Amino acid sequence: MQSGGSRNYRQNRGRYRAGGQLSTHGFEQKPGRDAAGAASARLAGHRLVPLATALVQEDGRILHWSQEAEALTGWPAEEAIGAHPVRLLLPEQERAAAEKLFDRLVAGRGWSGTHPVRRRDGSTVELEFHTYPVAGPDGRPLLLATASDTDALHEVESDLAVLDGFFDQSPIGLAVYDTDLRFVRLNEALARINGLSAEEHLGRRISAVLPGINAAEIENVMRQVIATGKPVVDARSYGRVPGDPRRDRAWSASYFRLEDSTGKVLGVSSSIIDVTERFQAEARASRAQERLTLLAAAGARIGTTLDLKRTAEEMVEAIVPKFADFATVDLLEPVLRGEEPAPIQPERSIQVRAVAVGEAYGSGLTTVSDTVGETTEYGAHRVYTQCLRSGRPLLKPHVDEEVLRGLVPDPDRVASGVAAGIHSYLLVPLIARGMVLGGAEFVRTRNPEPFGAADVSLAEELVARTALAIDNARLYRRERETALTLQRSLLPQEIHRTLGLEIAHRYLPSSVVSEVGGDWFDVVPLSCGRVALVVGDVMGHGIRAAATMGQLRTVARTLATLDLPPEQVLGRLDETASAIGEGQFATCVCAVYDPVDRSVVVCSAGHLPPVRVDPDGTAQVIELPPGVPLGVGGGGFESIEFTLPPGSTFALYTDGLVERRGRDLDEGIDLLARTLAVPGRTLEESCDAALSALVTDGTEDDIAMIMARVLPVPADRIATLLLPSEGPLPARARRFTRATLETWGLSGLTDYAELVVSELVTNALLHADAPRRLRIFRDRTLTLEVSDAGGQPPRLRSSAEEDEGGRGIHLISELAHRWGSRPTRHGKVVWAEIELPYRAG
Repeated sequence: MQSGGSRNYRQNRGRYRAGGQLSTHGFEQKPGRDAAGAASARLAGHRLVPLATALVQEDGRILHWSQEAEALTGWPAEEAIGAHPVRLLLPEQERAAAEKLFDRLVAGRGWSGTHPVRRRDGSTVELEFHTYPVAGPDGRPLLLATASDTDALHEVESDLAVLDGFFDQSPIGLAVYDTDLRFVRLNEALARINGLSAEEHLGRRISAVLPGINAAEIENVMRQVIATGKPVVDARSYGRVPGDPRRDRAWSASYFRLEDSTGKVLGVSSSIIDVTERFQAEARASRAQERLTLLAAAGARIGTTLDLKRTAEEMVEAIVPKFADFATVDLLEPVLRGEEPAPIQPERSIQVRAVAVGEAYGSGLTTVSDTVGETTEYGAHRVYTQCLRSGRPLLKPHVDEEVLRGLVPDPDRVASGVAAGIHSYLLVPLIARGMVLGGAEFVRTRNPEPFGAADVSLAEELVARTALAIDNARLYRRERETALTLQRSLLPQEIHRTLGLEIAHRYLPSSVVSEVGGDWFDVVPLSCGRVALVVGDVMGHGIRAAATMGQLRTVARTLATLDLPPEQVLGRLDETASAIGEGQFATCVCAVYDPVDRSVVVCSAGHLPPVRVDPDGTAQVIELPPGVPLGVGGGGFESIEFTLPPGSTFALYTDGLVERRGRDLDEGIDLLARTLAVPGRTLEESCDAALSALVTDGTEDDIAMIMARVLPVPADRIATLLLPSEGPLPARARRFTRATLETWGLSGLTDYAELVVSELVTNALLHADAPRRLRIFRDRTLTLEVSDAGGQPPRLRSSAEEDEGGRGIHLISELAHRWGSRPTRHGKVVWAEIELPYRAG
């Protein structure tokens, strides 16, 4: 049986055409079945079969001889015209039978058949003939004969048969479309794919035949191919076809433009392969890749800080809207209070607080869930409680009003949830170290895909990472609060008021470093109204640094109360730091202020220099003799002394205040000096101004700072008597003491004070060259001090009954609240304190 293409050729190959050629591709494209054969012919390689024509008179003479006839026979027209075709083309032995056939043809009988003819060069060629009786201009009968080479015809027919076989037998869907994108031909494979007969396709466009697929996109591709001539390979189409209306399918199509030999565009052809399984596998792989990408990105994003709330926010930000359109993270109240999480008991309700909420499209779902910071109680039998108690995820792939009613904590929120379009829900408990911390909820509204098993696995992985980070944040917060409590307990709890000096201080823990630091400050009251100001910084962070700080502060305070000068205090601290352990280093600065003469003695162990601001606003950095940090060992310390006028300010600080990444240390110190030099501020305001100017974006280190401002000492707080080298000095000292105390309203202490002063002066006369000055100082206690030129400190000695001396210091020890001595540049000072009966002044 011939194919449609072969039949079409048989019907057309005998038509006469100007120029004498029958074209197997020169047809006009018409929609419908009739064009199918023509399409096959066009696909046959654009082959042209020469068609020879001749016109013969009734007497047998040739009137017309075409160029194709010349090409097939070799006889030129000038030799053929006028000759008899039988005598011209056949050997003599065949002419008799041929002439009888010719007579019948001239008589009006047509004939078709094949016959070998002799070429001019003597060779033979077999031609297929068709004859047609026609009438000449004068009514005379003529014979029109056409001939074609049978070998060329057989070759074309063979090509068309192969093409038709390929088209009809191919398992791949094939189709030909005209320039209007209408089906011209398609094979049975494509008809089966689409689930429609070939006749139902012909003359119609894809959009009309297959409305369930992405027809508009396909037709755009075909138009592009027709316009540009560039083939398109592996263009994807997808959707549902009449042959499989309940399942989504996918196809891979390739398109190329059809042209004739002259370049005229005839249409477009396509080949189509069903790739549904591959498409689905690619989709699954793509979704898996998206999940892995989301998991990797979320893993890098979640837990960047040790802040519990921020960790929950990071998870919500990582998954909305890529995984869910709405998400919340709720934590159990005991977890937020810093308590150890405990198993959720049966028949017990739970309380959870929302710590993070996020939505993608402003759908109003925030009205359905708790707002951040809001606490909700779920009964023991609620779905939420049961999920957390079990520790297993709760999946509701399809949510309707009834399901939503069991999920929300308040029935009034159901309508809002339905209106927002909630269609799928997932709840995953936050579990860390085997204990439930809370729950994470995920909701889909615009995303049409319901949550599935793969989504549950992904959510469990994300929530597990989040839970561990949250638990780490909880543990860190608890440990940090413990460490900070320890650190604060090691710092001064109260700064006593000091006569002649106003003091302000600040301590600011690091806002960046996760561990506590070793910065400290101290204000140590000393004898005779003096005060020691100490600021130190243990290198490093953590509990060990804080513990070292506590030890050094305690030792420094003890040494200062022994009336040791600053350089000796730092020398002993250096020994202490070296004994604590290898690698424990610290810097420290120690200053002792005397309110009587407003003198400051200061010494540094590798610490930053103090800043001084005079009453006129002049600020300067006090350069101190360099000293090695505490713990290095082997270095000596040297102090300097200077006097501060009333109204001047003196600041000690640690490097956390002035040191910043990207800023030179000296720049920070200069900025501090300029900030403190601004007039008109109280001391507290100056502290705040320094922090505002230098700590703009948090600090990577702790900050400790002491600021002191010199105040004038009232006249009723201090009295001084210079003791000459001659005369009854004890008596003069007693009279001066009595008169001073009566003036101050302290007559009740006169007897004790006179006796103590008398012993102090007498002891100086006996054991030091001579007393030089008596000073009476009233602050928290009444202080009596006598300075002399001797270098040997007094000491308690045992005295026998018969000894006439040696009992003065014993007497002072009994009468005074405490007593002691301290060295000076020109000798020493021996002092004694008597408790006041009330807080004077």
